Amino acid sequence: MIRFIRFIDRISTFVGKTFAWLIVILTLHVCWEVGARYLLNQPSAWAFDLQMMYYGILFMMAGAYTLAKNGHVRGDILYGFLPPRVQAGLDLILFIVFFIPGVIALVWAGWHYAGYSIAIREHSSLMANGPPIYPFKAFIPVAGAFLLLQGVAEILRCVLCLRRGAWPSREEDVEEVDIDKLKEMVHVKDEDIARLDRYVKSGGPAQ
Repeated sequence: MIRFIRFIDRISTFVGKTFAWLIVILTLHVCWEVGARYLLNQPSAWAFDLQMMYYGILFMMAGAYTLAKNGHVRGDILYGFLPPRVQAGLDLILFIVFFIPGVIALVWAGWHYAGYSIAIREHSSLMANGPPIYPFKAFIPVAGAFLLLQGVAEILRCVLCLRRGAWPSREEDVEEVDIDKLKEMVHVKDEDIARLDRYVKSGGPAQ
C-alpha cells in the first residue's frame, strides 16, 4: 500500500513541479508587457487575459501537489494536539464525506463546462476578438482528476495511520527555511553569530 501511495505522490509532485514553470512564463510575460506598454507604446490587448489564464492553470494544477505535501491550510489549533489515530480518523471521515464527493462534482461539472466551451470555441468576452479560453477551461477536469487521485492516496495514508498508530512519512521536498532548525543543523549558536557580527562591524579580528 505504501508503494502505491508513494507512486501517486510522485505523480502529483511531477505535475506540480512541471506546471510551476508557468511562474517563469508569467514573470517574463509581465516584464515584456510592461516594456511594450511604457517603452514601445505598444500594449497587447490579450495581456491581462493570458496572465489570468497562466495563474489559473498554475493554481489548479498545483492542488494535488499541495495535498501530497500536506500544504493546504487547515484549522489545526486543536488538531495538532490530537493523537495520530484520532487525526487519521477525523481526516478519513472528512475525506469520504466532503472531499471525495466535492472533487467528483468538480470533475463532472468541469468536464461538461469544458466540453461546452470547446464545442463553441469560446473566447473572452472582456473585449472584441478576445483570446480563446476553452484551452484554459479544459484544465478544470484534468486538475480535478489529479486532485481526486491524490485524495485516494490520502485516504490510504489515513488507513495506514489507523493501523500503525503513526503517520507514514512523506517524500521530502523544498520547504521554507526554519532559522532555528538551520542553526541546529550547522551547530551555530546565537553567541557565535554575535561574535562574527562584531568582526564585520570592526572590519576584521583584532590584531
